[in-house]
Amino acid sequence: MRDIITLECVDCKQRNYTTTKNKKIHSGRVEFKKYCRFCNKHTVHKETR
Repeated sequence: MRDIITLECVDCKQRNYTTTKNKKIHSGRVEFKKYCRFCNKHTVHKETR
């Protein structure tokens, strides 16, 4: 039931991380605050389609 998703930085639009999520629990798009090596700071990363 867990699907692989890609996380994209909202500042520079780079796709930095991949992770999994349970679509039964989190039906919408998830977002995490993670480190972006292109921006050299912690930014919000949102799920891409």
